[in-house]
Amino acid sequence: MADTRRRVKVYTLNEDRQWDDRGTGHVSSSYVERLKGMSLLVRAESDGSLLLESKINPNTAYQKQQDTLIVWSEAENYDLALSFQEKAGCDEIWEKICQVQGKDPSVDITQELVDESEEERFDDMSSPGLELPPCELSRLEELAELVAASLPSPLRREKLALALENEGYIKKLLELFHVCEDLENVEGLHHLYEIIKGIFLLNRTALFEVMFSEECIMDVIGCLEYDPSLSLPRKHREFLTKTAKFKEVIPISDPELKQKIHQTYRVQYIQDMVLPTPSVFEENMLSTLHSFIFFNKVEIVGMLQEDEKFLTELFAQLTDDSTDDDKRQELVNFLKEFCAFSQTLQPQNRDSFFKTLSNMGILPALEVILGMDDVQVRSAATDIFSYLVEYNPSMVREFVMQEAQQNDDDILLINLIIEHMICDPDPELGGAVQLMGLLRTLVDPENMLATANKTEKTEFLSFFYKHCMHVLTAPLLANTTEEKPSKDDFQTAQLLALILELLTFCVEHHTYHIKNYIINKDILRRVLVLMGSKHAFVALCALRFMRKIIGLKDEFYNRYIMKAFLFEAVVKAFLNNGSRYNLLNSAIIELFEFIRVEDIKSLTAHVIENYWKALEDVDYVQTFKGLKLRYEQQRERQDNPKLDSMRSILRNNRYRRDARTLEEEEEMWFNTEEDEMEDGDPVLLPTDKSKNDDEIMDHFGKFMERKKLKDGDEKEVLTKSTLTGRQSPSFKLSFSSTNSGGSKSSLTSQSASSNSPGSPGSPGSPGTIAKSTPHMAAITTKGGLIGLVDYPDDDEEEEEEEEEDSEEKQQSAPLTKKSRLGS
Repeated sequence: MADTRRRVKVYTLNEDRQWDDRGTGHVSSSYVERLKGMSLLVRAESDGSLLLESKINPNTAYQKQQDTLIVWSEAENYDLALSFQEKAGCDEIWEKICQVQGKDPSVDITQELVDESEEERFDDMSSPGLELPPCELSRLEELAELVAASLPSPLRREKLALALENEGYIKKLLELFHVCEDLENVEGLHHLYEIIKGIFLLNRTALFEVMFSEECIMDVIGCLEYDPSLSLPRKHREFLTKTAKFKEVIPISDPELKQKIHQTYRVQYIQDMVLPTPSVFEENMLSTLHSFIFFNKVEIVGMLQEDEKFLTELFAQLTDDSTDDDKRQELVNFLKEFCAFSQTLQPQNRDSFFKTLSNMGILPALEVILGMDDVQVRSAATDIFSYLVEYNPSMVREFVMQEAQQNDDDILLINLIIEHMICDPDPELGGAVQLMGLLRTLVDPENMLATANKTEKTEFLSFFYKHCMHVLTAPLLANTTEEKPSKDDFQTAQLLALILELLTFCVEHHTYHIKNYIINKDILRRVLVLMGSKHAFVALCALRFMRKIIGLKDEFYNRYIMKAFLFEAVVKAFLNNGSRYNLLNSAIIELFEFIRVEDIKSLTAHVIENYWKALEDVDYVQTFKGLKLRYEQQRERQDNPKLDSMRSILRNNRYRRDARTLEEEEEMWFNTEEDEMEDGDPVLLPTDKSKNDDEIMDHFGKFMERKKLKDGDEKEVLTKSTLTGRQSPSFKLSFSSTNSGGSKSSLTSQSASSNSPGSPGSPGSPGTIAKSTPHMAAITTKGGLIGLVDYPDDDEEEEEEEEEDSEEKQQSAPLTKKSRLGS
């Protein structure tokens, strides 16, 4: 019963031809002995009571609508419907119905038959059509009932539509409408409302063409004013004729075009304001009305586009200094609506449309408009500009690069856009958000073209950073001259957050252009001033900007950060945040954790050497202790060149890996002869580039446990460190002298969290460093023993090694020629 696929609502059609909700339940199909056949059963989800029990009659016409509805008639005036929550459930029940009736489930209606009671009023399919009652006042009620009864069945709707078309019935009905209004016959007007509304639901283009003609459309709207459910009639005609005014900003000489504009406006008004909101069962019945409006708009755009005289005059007045403000606002609003209509065009037609506007000079015109003081005009111009950028950003980029050769930076189109973003009067910066999105599209390399002769990315980004970037960053630089933001109100904070969002996008996508700009202008230091803002979202934006830079792992950036001691602002913000567990705390910790995990050596050393005293007491995460451990490992490797040399060999193997060589070496491993393996010389598979040095040491342990080599003069041992915390295994190398005068290297490891599966030393608590660690796998080399990772599931082998281990019996086994550290 809990299966949502079978969850349905049960509807019945009442006497007023309205659908009543009978309840929600779960539908099933099964054989009912009492009904002697397969039946549909719906049980209420609330109490399990039976909401519906309907036998699937072989001759009943079932209809599937909108993928989730099944509608049928049980008797002459008893229609039922099941509305499914999911399409899959509807399809499942539909297949059961079709199976009983022997129909293909791909059909949307199982029977093309009408019941006997309807056959008395409807002719057979072979008959020419339906005979409508005479169009008289006394027969309006009969006609209204006939229209209502025809709507549920596609066949009946088709017959009714043909009858209305062939007899010119609509014009006769509209003549009756005038008679009823003159006589104030309210009952007749209510019947006409139901009839005209029903004709709309017949969904026939031929009928719409008659109803929306110049001579009929206002009468049709008049009929729809008299809704029986309203106490007083609406006044739609009064609004359309007196309130709504048609303005020709540029005189239209073509009468056909003018008539098409009037018609489209009125039909759109009918759809949006006059007709009641369609029910779930009527939505598809108005699809032709939507299409009628759509194709009208396409025609209007096409006719205006072909009228060169009209467009020439439009752009001439837009850019003319003598045009008054009211006139210019009307022109801009017209152009905005013109561009909005273009969204209905097919792609090839839209290409032609925007090319025409480009040739007419729309971008220079917008530049003039955006330089004006009128906020409403600028807002409309911004909407037009957004249509152009979304359609073809390359066209806009080409224009602004060409105008840069002739104009000063201050009046460049992109700089005007940036200035409007910065100066947005809206406290919520709604316009600024829209403009920032447009700028982001323009500077996005993903939509830039590359040809044999030139690269748009190189040219445009060079232009942008030379002529525009200083305008974009001006508010940021002006607000960060001191140690704290000079202005920290909410609107300024929002603006700076938008600018930082765009700069962060540039860091990710612009490589050397933004790198040069940040380093030369010291942008990161200025951005980090915002870490002291009282608005947490601004501090997080500044931190995100720095995190994106560090995420690139670029040593140019790293040296810049270290030279200017830019971590100071981050550490200060972290300490000022105190013990509060919030997003800022987590984001700062994640920044340092990234440095530790990725082992960015220069930044690790910088942070520990300069900020360790401030961070050493932070023990609720192991990030900073892990950084300290990394730092110590680096120092020890520098102090012990011999060990560092061994690790560099491993790194060389790692950095030359590719998929092909790895496959070849794996094959060599499995083809190694058994007698060669008995020499005690394992062949080690090198790791790929993505693995760190610690994982290389793990691989040593896994392979070396196959052949435990216990003899040797020197050994290196891996034990578990006492430090806990969620961090990747890292290693600390140290040396101590043995009694025999040889050198013994001890390799200590910091384990991952004791609870983390698969980490060395888990499960269990962190171990301590013992004086001797006999349960180790080791590889013998001429330079000594290399200790490897121990694994807890080898306890039995470790105990055996403990018993056998003694320093007197350790002897080194020489490597054969086939031994190697990575192939």
